[in-house]
Amino acid sequence: MAVPAHRRVLLGSVVGPFGTRGWVKVRSSTEPPENILRYAPWHIGRNGCWFRVGVAEGRLQGRRVIARLDGCHGLDEANGYRGCEIAVERSRLPEAEHGEYYWTDLVGLRAITGDGVDLGEVERMMETGANDVMVVRGGIERLIPFLPGTVVRSVDIERGIVLVDWHPDD
Repeated sequence: MAVPAHRRVLLGSVVGPFGTRGWVKVRSSTEPPENILRYAPWHIGRNGCWFRVGVAEGRLQGRRVIARLDGCHGLDEANGYRGCEIAVERSRLPEAEHGEYYWTDLVGLRAITGDGVDLGEVERMMETGANDVMVVRGGIERLIPFLPGTVVRSVDIERGIVLVDWHPDD
C-alpha cells in the first residue's frame, strides 16, 4: 500500500546494483548516511508510482550505503531499482529539533513578508550546495534561500506560514 505524498519523506535514492547478489548502492540524505537503514521498510518510487519494500540487510561499505531489499536476489532485479527514490512514512522519523524542519513539513506553507505580502506557497525545496532554497509559487516562481535568522524570520507549521525577509519584486 502506498503512503500519501504528504506523509512521505524522501531519504535517498538507489544509485544502482552492487555486485551480483541483489544488493543496491544507496545515496542517503540522512546524517550519518547509514541511518537510512533504521527507517525500513522503505517506500520505493519512480515516476509517481510507489510501493513498500523491506530491507533484508544493509551496511556502510566505505563511504556508500549498500542494501539488499526483500525479494531481490540477483543483478537484474537490483538493476531494476536504479534511479528509484527512497522514502519513509513521516511518522517513522523522530521529531525535528527546535529550529530544524523536515522539507516535507515546509512544503505547502505560505511565504509571507514582514509587511504582510503573501508571496505564495512553498511548492518544493531544493538543495543547491551553498544552502537550501524554497521554491515559492504565487503568480510567479521565486527562489528564496532558506536561511533561518536572516531571510527566514520564523516558521509556524500550525498556522501554515513561513515569515520571510524578502522583497516582493525579487
